[in-house]
Amino acid sequence: MRDNKFALIGAAGYIAPRHMRAIKDTGSTLLAAMDNNDSVGIIDSYFPDAAFFTEFERFDRHMEKLKRTENQADYMSICSPNYLHDAHIRFGLRYGADVICEKPIVLNPWNIDALKEIEKETGKCIYNILQLRLHKSIIDLKRKVDNGPKDKIYDCDLTYQTSRGNWYYTSWKGDAEKSGGIATNIGVHFFDMLGWIFGDVKRNVVNLHTHDRAAGYLEFDKARVRWFLSINYDTLPEEIKATGKRTYRSITIDGEEIEFSDGFTELHTDSYRDILSGNGFRIGEARKAIQTVYDIRHADPIGLKGEYHPFCKVSLSNHPFKI
Repeated sequence: MRDNKFALIGAAGYIAPRHMRAIKDTGSTLLAAMDNNDSVGIIDSYFPDAAFFTEFERFDRHMEKLKRTENQADYMSICSPNYLHDAHIRFGLRYGADVICEKPIVLNPWNIDALKEIEKETGKCIYNILQLRLHKSIIDLKRKVDNGPKDKIYDCDLTYQTSRGNWYYTSWKGDAEKSGGIATNIGVHFFDMLGWIFGDVKRNVVNLHTHDRAAGYLEFDKARVRWFLSINYDTLPEEIKATGKRTYRSITIDGEEIEFSDGFTELHTDSYRDILSGNGFRIGEARKAIQTVYDIRHADPIGLKGEYHPFCKVSLSNHPFKI
């Protein structure tokens, strides 16, 4: 695999180090990175010689200079705030690079159509990080469903709780206009996974959608799914709190737990390897999940009427659902 050259927009956030590691692990080089925040010392662990900029205009000027040398970037990786993804993707395409973007690739379904037009104009490609599709347990589950009875409807429960501190609400992530809200910001990968395994969404009911938790019911071609997402520590099951952990993931299919707590650390590197070898998930692959989270974000929650998620075992004083 040749020495591919990368630039990175969004170097100071939580997910950027996974992209830096993936660039390094694939034998590639990071030429330059940009972030408004200069807390990016993590770059030294991977590419201490990479140029770094806190102003987009200076980053743009530097990249334009590289474009006229043998050091033009082949790929632009995007780890900026969600609401800036489509603008930064456009920049990468017009620069002449293929683009690798974190989730959610965009906030609105129609943004995908506009970006696909620019793909055609530039001849460059947009790839989305959909790493759960590369997780062994999820691949095994998809294989089981694909090889199972064609008319079977699976009964599923999905819970993802990842506690966040007060900083979250001050950051762009706590602003639904910028992040898309909790279902988009922490849930989009799971909704992509469900659609990848179980087909198209037939029904989308939202019971609850607040600043720190969301829950609802989805019907796919092959599954009925009750889901619950939370960034509030108080909603964690007591047995998880007792271990000192702040994150809890659970998927059950027909009452059987699917184990996927481990195996996440290498998935970004696996994603990069796929892309650099000519595969990877193109922007159109993200449409189903982006439509799902868009519909959740704009739905009127119905409260406890109808379907709800019954398996979040927390005290009634801090949880919206009946046990």
